[in-house]
Amino acid sequence: MISQDCLHDALSYGKCFTGLGQPADYIPELARVNKHQLGVSIVKLDQEILNEGDYDRPFTIQSISKLVSLILALHDRGGEYLFQDKVGVEPTGDPFNSIIKLETKTRPFNPFINAGAITVASCIDGRDTEERFSRFLTYIRHLCNNESICLNDNVYLSEKSTGDRNRALAYYLKASGILEGDVEDCLDFYFRMCSVDVTALDIANLSAVLANHGTNPFTGETLIEPSCAKALRALMLTCGMYDGSGRFAMKVGFPAKSGVGGGIAAVVVDQMGIGVYGPALDEKGNSIGGIKILEYLAKKLDCSLF
Repeated sequence: MISQDCLHDALSYGKCFTGLGQPADYIPELARVNKHQLGVSIVKLDQEILNEGDYDRPFTIQSISKLVSLILALHDRGGEYLFQDKVGVEPTGDPFNSIIKLETKTRPFNPFINAGAITVASCIDGRDTEERFSRFLTYIRHLCNNESICLNDNVYLSEKSTGDRNRALAYYLKASGILEGDVEDCLDFYFRMCSVDVTALDIANLSAVLANHGTNPFTGETLIEPSCAKALRALMLTCGMYDGSGRFAMKVGFPAKSGVGGGIAAVVVDQMGIGVYGPALDEKGNSIGGIKILEYLAKKLDCSLF
C-alpha cells in the first residue's frame, strides 16, 4: 500500500515535469494560474487519508464534473435511453472539443467529450438552469464530502464569454435532434458545472466512492448505484483522459478522469481514490505533473487490471 513517504516521493517526481506544460490559456481565468502548483490526495477505503503539496488549493473541476452530471442523467433517464439514443460509449481518437465526428455520426461517441457532456447535461431533470445546477451542487457536495463546494463566478463568466466552440457543438447537436431543450439554457448549466471549485482532496473523496462501488467509505451511505459506478469506471478507463486515454491505460492502468483545470480523479478499485491537481497541461489537455504522479503510484501499487 501507499505510505506518506511514497506519496511525497511521487509528488517530487511529478514536480520534475510541470515546466513542460502550460495552463489552459483559451479560458482567460485559467491562464493566470501558476503552472508549477502540484498536489495529491489519497483516500483509502479503510478511511486513512494522505495528502501532499497543493492538495487543498481550490481549482475548477472542469471535465471531471462530467462524472457527476452523467450519474444524474443516468438516474433521471436510465442507461438504455441515454446510451442508445443520446451518446455512445466508445473512444473517439479526436480532441475533446472536436466537431468532426458529429458531421458523420451525429450522436457523440461518448459522454466525456464536450459534445457528449453537453448532450448529457441537457438530459438532467429540472424546471430551469437554477434547479438543475442546484441538484448538481447538492450531489457533488455529498460525493466529495464537502458542503462548502461552490461556483467560481469568475471562471464561469470567463467560460461563458469565450465558449464559442462549445456553442457551435451545442447548436449542431440541437439541429441534429440530439440535444434536448433550449441550447443557451443547457450551455449555461454546462458552464456552471465545469466552473465549480474543488480541491485534490475533494476529488479523492469522489474517487473513493467509485472505488468502493458507489458507497461512501466513511458513512456507509450508497451514493451511486453499483452498476452505475461500474459503468463510470469502464468509461473512465477507455475515454477519461481524452485522446490520451489509451496511452494512459497502458502506462497507469486504472480508471481516471481529467479536467483542463488540472485535476485528475483516479480510482483503484477496492483500495482507494486519488485526486491530483496540477494546472500545467500536455497537448491532450491532461495534467503533466498529475500523470507522472499516477505513473509513479501505479508502479508502487503494481496494479494489474488486464
